[in-house]
Amino acid sequence: MDSHPGHPGHTVLQVAVPALEEFVRGRYAHYDPAYVSPDPAFSHAHVTVLGPFVDDPSPTDLAAVAGIAAATEPFGFVLDDLHTFADGLVHLRPEPAAPFDDLTARVHAAFPEHPPYAGRFDLVVAHLTLDVVSDEAGVSVASTRAALGPVLPARCRAERLDLAWYEPGRSRVLASWRLGEG
Repeated sequence: MDSHPGHPGHTVLQVAVPALEEFVRGRYAHYDPAYVSPDPAFSHAHVTVLGPFVDDPSPTDLAAVAGIAAATEPFGFVLDDLHTFADGLVHLRPEPAAPFDDLTARVHAAFPEHPPYAGRFDLVVAHLTLDVVSDEAGVSVASTRAALGPVLPARCRAERLDLAWYEPGRSRVLASWRLGEG
């Protein structure tokens, strides 16, 4: 899991959201095509569980994540609740959020040296990023909801936990674990 000089990468533990993949992949293509992954297993549409994660996870690290995934039963959630963060990120919040919050707490407890979002936020909110508010581009919560059209509400199921690598031109899935399976 090396990164090219001048192009640092990072890992993220995430739950894929296939129902929103087409939309989110399109936003990646619009804003930063270098992060559009050719890996068919890679999910641009996801809810982050913990990121950044260990850059070069050891077999012990991977076994710890596998154990957490095995101890987590698959769960359903609905995405329909659009919000913006203070930085303008338009996002969906899963309902219920508790299974994501619990999963993040358990992974963070196993890897306390890797706080969610590198410790930048006092409150971590489970979410799926969709776009960025921009008066110039005409992006708002209302325009994003309209662009999503009949996709919402999205009734989803968390079935796997992916370890993804994010790097321009090299984003891909490094490992994946089915939830609830030992």
